Amino acid sequence: MTLAEFGILYAILMATMALSRCVPLFVLRGRELSARVVAILDLIPVAAFSALVANDLYQPAAWAAGNVWQALVPLIAAGGVVVIARRTGSLIICAVAGLVFYLVLGMIPL
Repeated sequence: MTLAEFGILYAILMATMALSRCVPLFVLRGRELSARVVAILDLIPVAAFSALVANDLYQPAAWAAGNVWQALVPLIAAGGVVVIARRTGSLIICAVAGLVFYLVLGMIPL
């Protein structure tokens, strides 16, 4: 890919991204959204974060290689974070606990 082709592709992608992010803001400015639409839009950050986390929890290469413990470490750490989240409701405590669980479980040689 030449530099000119890259520049054209970059410009097209930037324009597409700007349009998809800015046009809805201008179209919906000053309008009252229904409670149902607001409730649905409130789920977008949760869904995006869940997709990122789920991508890291399941490790098919570890399962295929027969390394069950390495594949289970992220799942066990996530389970520990869920328990702490239910008890504390604190995002920072959950983040620190997740790191600690993952580090401690990863150090166990099995």
